[in-house]
Amino acid sequence: MTGANSIISLEGVTKSFANAGGKAPYVAVDKLDLNVEQGQMLALLGKTGCGKSTIFNMIAGLTEPTSGTVKVDGRNPFREFDSFRGKLAIVFQGDRLLPWRTAIGNVELGLEMLHMPAAPRRETAMRWLEMLGLRGHEHDYPHALSGGMRQRVSIARAFATDANILLCDAPFSALDEMTARALRAEFVKLVRENGKTAVFITHSINEALEIGDRLVVLKRPAAIAVDIPLAGATPAMDREAIRQQIQDVLAA
Repeated sequence: MTGANSIISLEGVTKSFANAGGKAPYVAVDKLDLNVEQGQMLALLGKTGCGKSTIFNMIAGLTEPTSGTVKVDGRNPFREFDSFRGKLAIVFQGDRLLPWRTAIGNVELGLEMLHMPAAPRRETAMRWLEMLGLRGHEHDYPHALSGGMRQRVSIARAFATDANILLCDAPFSALDEMTARALRAEFVKLVRENGKTAVFITHSINEALEIGDRLVVLKRPAAIAVDIPLAGATPAMDREAIRQQIQDVLAA
């Protein structure tokens, strides 16, 4: 999918890694074209080793492609990394909270890096903790919080910076299914209500169907096997057909 409103664009992107012993380079991503439009929630799905994390890292500016171009909001995220401070936020698979900071202190971290004054910083952090159901736990340290609560703090930290783009690396995969489902629903609601763009890596077909308004399934090396738009009103019968299509691709 391409469009004039694309905020993330990968054009002809290949990423390879050198192998020891004179072996041919390992190709993780092969001539990939992928565009994500403003306000879209993209679920990126595929088997382990299909290149999802490599794509994620290139969009986040943590590595650059071997060839092709990656643009985020019209800029090169690797070469202009500092320009994305406060514009792009990441929610990791683990909560990555600082154990010596309270919940509110962890949420404030990104705002401190953006040099927000203390009073509005504390107010913003508290507002997001309240929105994620953590009022009364703002002064708790991570060790005193459940896994789901810690991940809520992580989500609050990402939203508090008001970044337009959210990159999510299987953030609910370590949680029990009931907790994960509740957090997925809350995450989708917050993304839509706040007009964010999200790229969500997942290993689960069910999660992809719950999260995405667009599903991209990758085959190895990372190339698009299936690209499916999905609306909230998509009938259950159609969703089941999409599930079967994805299963067939992943089984091949």
